[in-house]
Amino acid sequence: MEIRVTSGAMATLRKEAQLAAPNEACGLLLGQGGVIENAQLCANVSPDPARHFEIDPAALIAAHKAEREGGPQLIGYWHSHPNGLSDPSATDREQATGDGRVWAIVADEGVTFWQDTIDGFEALPTRLIEG
Repeated sequence: MEIRVTSGAMATLRKEAQLAAPNEACGLLLGQGGVIENAQLCANVSPDPARHFEIDPAALIAAHKAEREGGPQLIGYWHSHPNGLSDPSATDREQATGDGRVWAIVADEGVTFWQDTIDGFEALPTRLIEG
């Protein structure tokens, strides 16, 4: 599976991760038909945001509701790794549910995309598109 992401969404990921440092930033990946059109910033409600992330549950509920009402599809989630490592961490692997959603990890200036499968994270080839 290849994931397509708009240049605007990619710019948002990089900008929000940089602004949040040294804490982790996090949010939702929204779009349609396997295209990530928007990277939405959400509050990181983790008690230790310098080392972990937890997407605000209210934002998740709102995204699911909007999708049911014909809004953008919740393709997945994103967060930053201020330590510069772009692979899923041990904590990421522990929190994964195998639901097939996409995870984006922003580390330094790079962004990697992963699919959360029942067998663990699988790296996704990414194509940047205009938008």
